[in-house]
Amino acid sequence: MQEFLLAIHRDLTTHNPSPSPEQMQTALKPYQQWIGDLKQKGMLTDMPRRWDTDGRFVTRDNAVHKGPYAEKKESIGGLFLIKANNYDEAVEAARQCPIIPFGAIVEVRMAMPTI
Repeated sequence: MQEFLLAIHRDLTTHNPSPSPEQMQTALKPYQQWIGDLKQKGMLTDMPRRWDTDGRFVTRDNAVHKGPYAEKKESIGGLFLIKANNYDEAVEAARQCPIIPFGAIVEVRMAMPTI
């Protein structure tokens, strides 16, 4: 089994966030069920965490900028690790995220062995 990062990106900072607060409320129960299903299947390595919208980023000139994003409106709304046999299985798990239809994006990244 490999370890995969699931990073849920969504617009949390503009005047018209996507998904909207109403859409997030609609997706809350299905989202909790999705996480429960991942846990039941033994894929979830740790419970997801929510992240603030404040954040900082550092550019190559060593300047520090406010915000968790460089040029995009999306920020990380959730970040967690799952176990899967391969990318196909991890992507299939990510595809079940119930906030995707409301505009969220789920990024899937495989952990690489340390050198």
